[in-house]
Amino acid sequence: MTVSITDVAEATGVSASTVSRALRGRPGVSEEMRARIVAVAADLGYTASRSASSLASGRTYTIGVVVPYVGRWFFGTVLDAAEKVFSAAGYDVLLYNLGSPEARKRFFTKLPIRKRVDAVLSLLIPDPEEAAALRSLDVPLATTVGGARPGFTAVGIDDRGGAESAVRHLVNLGHRRIGMISGASEPLHWTTPLDRRQGYLDVLTDSGIEPDRALEADGGYTVEGGERAMTELLALRHPPTAVFAQSDEMAMGALRALRRHRLRVPEDVSVVGFDDHELSEVVGLTTVAQPVAAQGREAARLLLAQLDEPDAGPPRPVEMPIRFILRETTAPPHTGRQR
Repeated sequence: MTVSITDVAEATGVSASTVSRALRGRPGVSEEMRARIVAVAADLGYTASRSASSLASGRTYTIGVVVPYVGRWFFGTVLDAAEKVFSAAGYDVLLYNLGSPEARKRFFTKLPIRKRVDAVLSLLIPDPEEAAALRSLDVPLATTVGGARPGFTAVGIDDRGGAESAVRHLVNLGHRRIGMISGASEPLHWTTPLDRRQGYLDVLTDSGIEPDRALEADGGYTVEGGERAMTELLALRHPPTAVFAQSDEMAMGALRALRRHRLRVPEDVSVVGFDDHELSEVVGLTTVAQPVAAQGREAARLLLAQLDEPDAGPPRPVEMPIRFILRETTAPPHTGRQR
């Protein structure tokens, strides 16, 4: 049986007009109520009728989403949350997975998305030419990575501040030889690794610790890469007593490498991650939590609001809150292992 907007209103205990405003990203609805309405609409399988609106507005009722790695946890979580908001508002998603340089070049050369979508959510960081190509579509644009840029609605976090909190925790425990497992910014133009590395370096410098490039290893933002990077750090003549991994997936790889080398965590080596991956609590990982799904929902909501109010212009950048979560993978270093 078809679910109507009245059904959603009755299930949430609000009026149909409130449901409509919430699903379309309009103001006048609290964020708590909006999230509740979106969740109920998704559970009931409600989708807005598009036929009459499409004829009147000329819209496609399709949102384009470009993503570098659809199979990665972060991007998949953002995409899933955003898609639920779009679907509840009556929009389909047209997905482009640009995981290789060839696919990325082909997409931005041909722009197959032109005239097929009403807005674009970019989960990759475009270079200046790519950003100009997206702006040429003349549709609302939003992103959850890379911070503010002209023409885009940006929803993100303070990557640098998050890294600072992680490394400062290790310094406060007494660690002086602190390694970092990161990911390269090329070829996808990611600023996240650069911002998190700067936070790492800032805390070391402020604490009177001389940064050592030998203590940095590339983990490629994967579990396998984190394991490989941790193995490299353990091979050093003076390995670190603690490690900051720029993502929880790399931290999990580091934990696997430490276990394989019969080293105890946190007694022998402390590990801090970043993200609060859904499995982080399972492995007891100390980490910096970011609201990944909430970023997807907020970006989707802001795109819908721009479609309803095209003359308002892109909203200001939105910085979502982060928090440090202390679990079981960090402790003071053993006496004599601080250096």
